[in-house]
Amino acid sequence: TLTMAAATSELRVDHLPSDPLLHILSFLDFRDLVHCSYVSRRLNELSKHNPLWRALCSKHWLLSDVDRLQSGVSWFCLFKQYYRDLGRYIQFYPVLKRAWEQLKSFLQQRCPRMIASLKEGATEVELNDIEAQIGCRLPDDYRCSYRIHNGQKLVIPGLMGSMSLSNHYRSEVLLDVETAAGGFQQRKGMRRCLPLTFCFHTGLSQYMALEPAEGRRMFESFYPCPDQTAQDPSAIDMFITGSCFLEWFTTYVHNVVTGEYPIIRDQIFRYVHDKGCVATTGDITVSVSTSFLPELSSVHPPHFFFTYRIRIEMSSSASPEAACQLDSRYWKITTSDGNVEEVQGPGVVGEFPVMTPGKVHEYASCTTFSTPSEYMEGHYTFHRLANKEEVFHVAIPRFHMVCPPFREPVVRTVNPAFILVALMTTLSSDIEFM
Repeated sequence: TLTMAAATSELRVDHLPSDPLLHILSFLDFRDLVHCSYVSRRLNELSKHNPLWRALCSKHWLLSDVDRLQSGVSWFCLFKQYYRDLGRYIQFYPVLKRAWEQLKSFLQQRCPRMIASLKEGATEVELNDIEAQIGCRLPDDYRCSYRIHNGQKLVIPGLMGSMSLSNHYRSEVLLDVETAAGGFQQRKGMRRCLPLTFCFHTGLSQYMALEPAEGRRMFESFYPCPDQTAQDPSAIDMFITGSCFLEWFTTYVHNVVTGEYPIIRDQIFRYVHDKGCVATTGDITVSVSTSFLPELSSVHPPHFFFTYRIRIEMSSSASPEAACQLDSRYWKITTSDGNVEEVQGPGVVGEFPVMTPGKVHEYASCTTFSTPSEYMEGHYTFHRLANKEEVFHVAIPRFHMVCPPFREPVVRTVNPAFILVALMTTLSSDIEFM
């Protein structure tokens, strides 16, 4: 009797109401949803339910109701259209598309020239032709980004950041894929490397390794740095900037849109500010941001160039009697090998700023070290304008300067003569320090 009752009460999917089935289907990704459509006629009908594909279009292609209305097709058909065109990039597309949209939204009012310089996306055919031209496969995350925007026009300022101090300036353009292919490297020391960026002023480029050759890892990005101490001029050290294109690009965008990199005069400056690097003395606050300059640095000989930007601000609530003028600076510099140097001097980069309530004074300076990491700290000496006899110190917070990871070429033979020339070059630098 129990067996007969169980048989008569057998539950079939086709007999279930739609709502619980649709709820179950909503947990499936697009591949599983398509597989379910082959199970039965009922599931085939339910698996094309528009709200299911609306959620998937939003998740994978970042499409909105406006996009669907403009397309004039169902959400299911719209998903298929995008998948036919961009399906190979489905794991990268939402991340890169969101990064591009965030970047453009952030820069629209702040750096409109950069937005105007962006090029429309490349086609699959164009990217395939580039691969055939250079004889190397482009990684899918790179291809995906270039389907969205094919880099930028060769203009200044560049999308990938600027730096300006004393007599040195650079601004890196994000290269379009055709220009990048023209700079594809086959020479010894840089084989199978594709340029990602370019600076007109310095010739500086970041490269992506398309094959694991000469000590490089596949698809990592880096600044090349000639080994000045090696007998072989093709010995190239590398300052590593990313493990793959996706990490390289999205990390940069994050730093821009979160304000980590400041916008100065319509340009993105690649200064990094540690939020803890702030010190307040009375009514005056000092904060510091730093940047490593690979084009002025080398691994062999060890010569690591940093610039730092200091912001001095007097509180707007300070009394007018608190007005003061900076007289001198004192630095204590500690390198990673434990050496300590002390430096004192008048003013800051030749200036003696006057601070009044609400006043902000910013300046940039630079320094070099023979170790890859070090830190600086110190104080400024001020006097009150109302009473020159009242002299006081304002603390400069400790700030660390650490160069990116670097790697040596696989084989290098040291030439002592190169070391001497490199050291003489270092000592003859004419850029103002500290």
